[in-house]
Amino acid sequence: MKKTSFYLLIFILYSFTGLHLNAQNGTKLFEFDDFFKNYTFYSRGTRDMRSMKDGETYSVSEDLGTKLVQRSYATGEAVKTLLDLAILKNDKLTAFTDYSFSPDETKIILETDQESIYRHSFTASYFVYDFITSTLKPISENGRQQLATFSPDGNKIAFVRQNNLFYVDLGTRKETQITQDGKFNFIINGAPDWVYEEEFSFSQAYEWSPDSKTIAWIRFNETLVPEFSMSMFQGAEPALDENKLYPHCTSFKYPKAGEVNSIISVHTYDLASGAKQLMDIGKQTDIYIPRIRWTMDPGKLAIFRLNRYQNHFEILLADPKSGACQVFYTEDNKYYVDEKYLDDIKFLDDNRHLLIRSEREGWDRIYLYTMDGKLESTVTKDNVDITDLNGCDVKNKLIYYTSAEPTPYQREIYSIKWDGTGRKKLSEKEGMNSIKFSEGFKYYSITWTDSKTPSQTTLYNPKGKVVRVLDNSKALIEKLKEYKFNSKEFFTFNTSDNVKLYGWMVKPPDFDPTKKYPVFMTQYSGPGSQSALDRWELGWEEYMARLGYIIVCVDGRGTGARGEEFRKMTYLQLGKFETIDQVEAAKYVGTLPFVDSKRIGIWGWSYGGYISSSCLVKGDGVFKAAIAVAPVTNWRYYDNIYTERFMRTPQENPDGYDQNSPLNFAENFKGKFLICHGLADDNVHVQNTIEFTERLVQANKQFEMQLYTNRNHGIYGGNTSYHLYTRMTRFLLENL
Repeated sequence: MKKTSFYLLIFILYSFTGLHLNAQNGTKLFEFDDFFKNYTFYSRGTRDMRSMKDGETYSVSEDLGTKLVQRSYATGEAVKTLLDLAILKNDKLTAFTDYSFSPDETKIILETDQESIYRHSFTASYFVYDFITSTLKPISENGRQQLATFSPDGNKIAFVRQNNLFYVDLGTRKETQITQDGKFNFIINGAPDWVYEEEFSFSQAYEWSPDSKTIAWIRFNETLVPEFSMSMFQGAEPALDENKLYPHCTSFKYPKAGEVNSIISVHTYDLASGAKQLMDIGKQTDIYIPRIRWTMDPGKLAIFRLNRYQNHFEILLADPKSGACQVFYTEDNKYYVDEKYLDDIKFLDDNRHLLIRSEREGWDRIYLYTMDGKLESTVTKDNVDITDLNGCDVKNKLIYYTSAEPTPYQREIYSIKWDGTGRKKLSEKEGMNSIKFSEGFKYYSITWTDSKTPSQTTLYNPKGKVVRVLDNSKALIEKLKEYKFNSKEFFTFNTSDNVKLYGWMVKPPDFDPTKKYPVFMTQYSGPGSQSALDRWELGWEEYMARLGYIIVCVDGRGTGARGEEFRKMTYLQLGKFETIDQVEAAKYVGTLPFVDSKRIGIWGWSYGGYISSSCLVKGDGVFKAAIAVAPVTNWRYYDNIYTERFMRTPQENPDGYDQNSPLNFAENFKGKFLICHGLADDNVHVQNTIEFTERLVQANKQFEMQLYTNRNHGIYGGNTSYHLYTRMTRFLLENL
């Protein structure tokens, strides 16, 4: 780290102690603590409104998870208090973190006391409350549970405990253990292993049949999967006193690129007879089963099957009693079939149709199939990417979806008939729009934001008439009037390869076009992602603009909402074109008359940290400084489902891995560099940072490094986030 000048030290002190309160025109400027301690610009938004079965009312958790209230959509007024823990006075349930109703809404599961397993999974204590008998009971008294769910008839609850699957009959209170072979780091029943949870985006691997008579589940045999180990120290917040003298080593199954996966099987259990049946998913074991879903027919279980390359996708229809399977739907892709489509395969309530979202024709589109496997309609045909399939009104044969219009960095919401006609725009304002429906599509709410406006949510009736405003961010908007800041300015430019890229910039509050400013670029750049969006944001980057930096964000090749070829052109060479495009973006902004081209920096987290690291070893000095937080530095170190989706295996594609790893180009490193990582990051292992910095050391390249004790990929807890952003801010003030 270079020696800090006296004047710079004064400036840092001035900025961080909150002394600089006013701009020249008398309005306030942001302070660091506004973002990381006081949460001055926090927007509460609408509460978690969950539609009741009648479609006219919704439930909402209130009073810090101690009360559940039913309210009217039309007025917002309370209809009744459904649950009040203060009245129930159960010392084992003083507040709930989540809840779910039985289908007939006569019972409710209440979740409390969560303990994390991985990033999304957790164990908890679950209780069931019966509204008819006014009784509250634990689901089980034999240990903590996972994933408690009602059967469709509401008479039973299934759950996972210690890698085994159970169910409880609510009438008799009898608890039945369905599987007996569950064992940590060996066998998991009904819940996914680490890599499935992280990369196929689901946490529940069992499903009730629609008639409540059968449970289907996925079994993961992870015996042969290699283990990854991390040391957990005593730390301070929280303190793990058992690790005071001898740090504890925690190990879990983590299949890196090219390594073996869990062997998967699919099973069913008949509740009446206790009979179990193995589904015939084929003899090939090097495959993925990323979902199982019951159709509306209890005699047909849908099993989703992917090959290891993830470019051949099938839906199998299985007989739950015999285990016999037949291929119902097949899709091949010259690149890969993206996991984001898995939850948008919807078997419709008429038991005659299903919806499939796919990019098989080059654009993200919606297709309507019959249950005999025939294509009935290509619902959306425009060369615009669908970004969300929001719902299907079977009664009126309407489909609701979100698409990237009128530009790739905006979103509009439409309804359309099953045959692809009658498209109608529901969103009213340009920017980012999202939608949520009540049961039976009796109401819908649209949340809208753009680069100049905090999110606002409005409730509509089915005819599109405004019922009421649910949230207008009025308090936040009034608060913002006290501050001086600039909003995003969107721009496009063409690279030297004549590729059009979209981006935005935020200028300092007192911007003077006759001066030259340093530029700080922010990006993520991962496959299918987008960062340069027309949405309101106010965070650390905007604080850095207040300190005199122009903030720039550009989405390069490989990012989303511009068709399959743009999104997948990085196939087999992750990082190559993403790095080139960030360098091109830096060169472009360097030509602007108000930019100091010798003072351009870049940062990113996770994939973004990978790209910011790559920019210093492949940017030929374009960037004066970079920050990488929790970066991948070699795809050989990352998990196989994600990595091989885009790169295939290291054995098949060694050059793709090696030519795009910053480790192998440390001698070309130019610029000032801060690299940060959590020592307990189970996702992007600290190994990535340790190995990269060792290469920099051996290449005699100076850098700064910050490690965080017992912190995962999010690097938070106690004072950690505050420290991290303080560290990054000071690094930039000293080096850019």
